[in-house]
Amino acid sequence: MRDWAFDRRGAMGLFAVAGAALAVPRARAKRAAAAANLLWYEQPAKEWTEALPIGNGRIGAMVFGGIGEERLQLNEDTLWAGSPYDPVNPAAKAALPEVRRLIFEGRFAEAEKLANEKLMATPLRQAAYQTIGSLGIAMPGLDAARATGYRRSLDLDAALAETVFAIDGVTHRRRVIASPVDQVIAVELGASRPGAVSCRLSFTSPEKKWTVRAEGNALVLSGQNDPHGAIAGALRFEARVEVEARGGRVRAEGDALVVEGADGVTLRIAMATSYKRYDDVSGDPVAITTRQIAAARGKGFAALAAATAAEHRRLFRRVTLDLGSTPAAALPTDRRIRESESSDDPALAALYFQYARYLLICASRPGTQAANLQGIWNDKPSPPWGSKYTININTEMNYWPAHTTNLAECAEPLVQLVREIAETGAKTARDMYGARGWVCHHNTDLWRATAPIDGAKYGLWPMGGAWLCTHLWERYEYAPDRAYLESIWPILAGACRFFLDTLQVDTATGHLVTNPSLSPENGHGHGSSLIFAPTMDSQILRDLFDQTIAAAGVLGRDAALVREIEAAGGKLPPMRVGRQGQLQEWPFDWDGDAEDVHHRHVSHLYGLYPSHQIDPERTPELAAAAKRSLEIRGDKATGWATAWRINLWARLRDGDHAHGILKFLLGPERTYPNMFDAHPPFQIDGNFGGAAGIVEMLVQNRGARIDLLPALPGAWPEGRVSGLRTRGGCTIDLAWRDGKLEQARLRGTLAGTREVHLGGKVRSVRIVPGREVRLSARDFA
Repeated sequence: MRDWAFDRRGAMGLFAVAGAALAVPRARAKRAAAAANLLWYEQPAKEWTEALPIGNGRIGAMVFGGIGEERLQLNEDTLWAGSPYDPVNPAAKAALPEVRRLIFEGRFAEAEKLANEKLMATPLRQAAYQTIGSLGIAMPGLDAARATGYRRSLDLDAALAETVFAIDGVTHRRRVIASPVDQVIAVELGASRPGAVSCRLSFTSPEKKWTVRAEGNALVLSGQNDPHGAIAGALRFEARVEVEARGGRVRAEGDALVVEGADGVTLRIAMATSYKRYDDVSGDPVAITTRQIAAARGKGFAALAAATAAEHRRLFRRVTLDLGSTPAAALPTDRRIRESESSDDPALAALYFQYARYLLICASRPGTQAANLQGIWNDKPSPPWGSKYTININTEMNYWPAHTTNLAECAEPLVQLVREIAETGAKTARDMYGARGWVCHHNTDLWRATAPIDGAKYGLWPMGGAWLCTHLWERYEYAPDRAYLESIWPILAGACRFFLDTLQVDTATGHLVTNPSLSPENGHGHGSSLIFAPTMDSQILRDLFDQTIAAAGVLGRDAALVREIEAAGGKLPPMRVGRQGQLQEWPFDWDGDAEDVHHRHVSHLYGLYPSHQIDPERTPELAAAAKRSLEIRGDKATGWATAWRINLWARLRDGDHAHGILKFLLGPERTYPNMFDAHPPFQIDGNFGGAAGIVEMLVQNRGARIDLLPALPGAWPEGRVSGLRTRGGCTIDLAWRDGKLEQARLRGTLAGTREVHLGGKVRSVRIVPGREVRLSARDFA
């Protein structure tokens, strides 16, 4: 349990050998970089899922690349419906014992009926993430039928969207960036002939209450967010665009701005709401947007774009990936996606990987909200599933690649979200369960609601906060920091105290079990989804308990609590193998009776991934059962569920199977033309889960153990990756040829011993900060 404590392990010496150089010939490196870092198209976007996303973590836009009409669909990460509210049902605590009794007696339908009447949140649904609206840029006289040489693109390395075309000998170019430095979206409208830029700017919004006004050379959209059911909207919002024209003139025309005969135009767009935190909506969006525009006013587009690129590259360029290239890499991105399942295009997987990293940088930065179901990109006032934080898999999956792909800063908003739901979840624990600590069920929103929603069949699952706690610990594992661990200790301890107070004794076995609960979001076929002791719950609790005990050991904290946790952990139900050879999803062998044996969720396989409780070497019987469960479930599922399956097969060391599922994920059924994941509809978690799966095929890590190329597929015989991270502050570069390791380079910020595994062989290496360890295949002979 303490194999992450590197400094407690004996030193075995520094093992460093010279190997083949990782350097790539310059021409090949340029080709690989172009394939890995550019999305491009030969026509404008017709649908939202063809438009290209930009973002700075807080604000974002979808760029359509139209010819006579450009559209920027706009988002700000705190524009959600409603206002602060308390969702806890006052009848819940009194009814809870009866619901538990009915479940233990197997009267599941009756338990569900009573739970729906007494235990569920009020209101039953949470608030939805919304869109501010769109900025339209009409370009009179630009007839799409006469356009030639059209190309629109998204440069993942520069974080820049560009549209270029020619009409009547004049080349028009538009560039768009979202600056994390200056907190504005900037647009450059240019043409190769002086005086050729004319446009009409207008705002629209799907919100119920909004107005538009012109203020000199600025256009201002202001309004109030929509209500959340009976809960009134309390957020004021503003989007402000300021026009800087070089030549020509700018004039107001009603609720629009008109630019005529300019040599070029720069637009600076700022957005804000009155949100300050989940219980405070007293901010001043007018002051914020005015200040941001004023600060950016003295900077031209080139300066804004350069600063944006530099800040973006600080994160983006930490990792490179080259899986090889074929002629398919020269095709437009939408064609590559359409043809991916039948063509050999390893560079598309590398592009997908880097696109996911780009999206995480653009959707989640320190000080912003965490990435929701759609990151920050949503064009509807009532999007699918409210575009909320679904924490029975989807929010967690959003952050699976954060640490492994060297984007630790991007996980900070998730840490902050957990800090906040620990506050609101304490009231839910007390008022609903009569328990200490805190709890959050399967969803939360901007207002940090933590009570069960959507109906007992889906929402009466108390493990969401506990699962998120494993992400707090993961942050510590990758970058051990005592001050950070001190700050999260109350959260870990509080999550444990909730379960110490609420776990129930299963009198048939003597085990401590969750009740009520369910296995997200699958019905067991016996009258309901409600059950006690679903397999996933015990797996999550083992991780929560072990990690909290480990944190207490590092900090020297609360020996009495540790004893309680250890005693409870020893009474959790074991994982069981059922009659089909499968890992059981429920405490009974009901997998064959499930409402959907091919269900998208594979919740009971949490122990295989993202956890490490199931392992082909350490627990071969459980690994075989997990494999059988995957075979029964099938490979093809919704977008995010397909991505989870990639990770699971990689953990089983079956790279070819994982790659086959990846090809399906990259195909047109599960990837939109703009490379957004198709659940369908769009959910961003599939993008992040797919990137995490690619990492798992190349490097796996548990504690001080590092596995190199554990699930390398035959489709990637040659390649290289640099900058991947492992626990304990280690960075890894790899190169391989003919499916065999050429060289691995390890660098660490924390001294200690690592066990490096390759093809069943092991080498122990000593990491010393400031020194590099090099390994080649010869070292594992």
